[in-house]
Amino acid sequence: MQKTIRYATAFMALLTLAFTGMTATAQTKKQSTSKKVLIVVTSVDAAGDGTKTGLWLEEFAAPYYHLIENGIEVTVASPKGGKTPIDPSSISDQFIAPDAKKLLNDQEGKRKLDNTVKLNSVKAKDFDAVFYSGGHGPTWDMPDNATSIALIQSFVEQQKPIAFVCHSATALKNVKTKGGEYLLKGKTVTGYSNDEEVAGQTTNKAAFSLEDMVKGRGANYQKAEQKWTPFAVQDGLLITGENPASSHITAEKLVAAINVK
Repeated sequence: MQKTIRYATAFMALLTLAFTGMTATAQTKKQSTSKKVLIVVTSVDAAGDGTKTGLWLEEFAAPYYHLIENGIEVTVASPKGGKTPIDPSSISDQFIAPDAKKLLNDQEGKRKLDNTVKLNSVKAKDFDAVFYSGGHGPTWDMPDNATSIALIQSFVEQQKPIAFVCHSATALKNVKTKGGEYLLKGKTVTGYSNDEEVAGQTTNKAAFSLEDMVKGRGANYQKAEQKWTPFAVQDGLLITGENPASSHITAEKLVAAINVK
């Protein structure tokens, strides 16, 4: 009888060990297959004439929440690293969006924006996709940024999705393909329109017209029928959103593109 009990006890111990091993393996597999997205934000806090600018908070908050709600790990980077400046208008009573308001009371979300990693410290191989958040700030520190240009080119060469919303599409200005052509040439894209810039009286906050630049690079520029309404387009693995209201749908397209891979 005692011998039988010992055998039973030993058998249960083996089952427990096997189950523990299976659980650990499953957890390790889950961790290794989790998706990772890099969000790039600006380091600029003022336009050329001194007007305060920076990150338009909704354009970070909306994609950030959509990504983490889908179980995606987010890293935030900027050219200088550290705290990214937020455009005061984007958190004003007149313009603040629900996701932006939520982030202002979210310690983890604020921590990520206050402690961005330097752009030159990240590699495309470590992420499944990249999302560039907008605001007028990126028009000043992204178009000629060699690190940003090389990073985008790496994502493209590795056939990973790249997404841009509003003014952040200015980061594509000088990105080229391996063949030496501008990446934007022949692509269908959107971004903050001249009509929106003029109507919003913000032409002084941008380094140049995004719409004019995109067209000048040979892209097929599109926009919504009505100003400031959600609108995003996808051309292959290139995803662009027109304005702040397009932040969420741009992120939706990005997540879908990641899951297809």
